[in-house]
Amino acid sequence: MTAARRRLTSRTRLLIWVIIPAAILVFAAANIHLVYVAINSQPDCVPHLKDAGENGRYRAAKSAC
Repeated sequence: MTAARRRLTSRTRLLIWVIIPAAILVFAAANIHLVYVAINSQPDCVPHLKDAGENGRYRAAKSAC
């Protein structure tokens, strides 16, 4: 029974050593993708108020268009 128990423990250790780095790799890849998309995407200009608003209406702080 101890040999089977030892084999199960080694399988569990191997599984842990595979799953944890894979999860870290997926997490890092997702973050790299988010940074890449944030840097390389530029949204189109949208219509907005350019003058000071009345009655608390919001406007763009600094227009890029």
